[in-house]
Amino acid sequence: MNIRVINGPNLNMLGIREPDIYGKTTYASLCQMIKDYADEKGVDVELFQSNHEGDLVDYIQDSLGKADGIVINPGAYTHTSIAILDAAKAVNLPMVEVHISDVDEREPFRKTSYIRAACLKTISGHGISGYTEAIDFLIGRKNEG
Repeated sequence: MNIRVINGPNLNMLGIREPDIYGKTTYASLCQMIKDYADEKGVDVELFQSNHEGDLVDYIQDSLGKADGIVINPGAYTHTSIAILDAAKAVNLPMVEVHISDVDEREPFRKTSYIRAACLKTISGHGISGYTEAIDFLIGRKNEG
C-alpha cells in the first residue's frame, strides 16, 4: 500500500508557528514520526509539503496510479481552494482530511472546508496523532476491500 501525505502552507513552520495551537513538534519530527509509523505498519509513505496551491494540485494529480490513498492537511487552503478540491475529485482516491488543531473551535472562517467534499473522513483536533489515525483508516479501508 502506498499513501501520500500532503501538507499545505505553513506546516513547514510547525514548532515555531503558534506552538500554543499547533504544538512544539517540528515539521521534521512530524515527518519522521509518519515514516516510522508507516514502516511499522508495512506501508510505503511519501510526504510532500508546499506553500503553493498549484504545487499541491500538481502533486494530487500526480498521485493517480501511484497512490492507494491520500492524507491531506491543506492548511489555510482548506478554507479557500476549490482548485485543490477539484484535483482531489479528479483523481478520486480515498482521502482523509487532517487538522492538528480543532478547526471547528477556532475562527468562524475555519469552519468552511472545501476539501471535505472529497474526503471519506476528517480528523481534527487530535494533534499530530491525527496523521497516524488517518493512515490507520486508509489501511483499514484497503483491508476491507
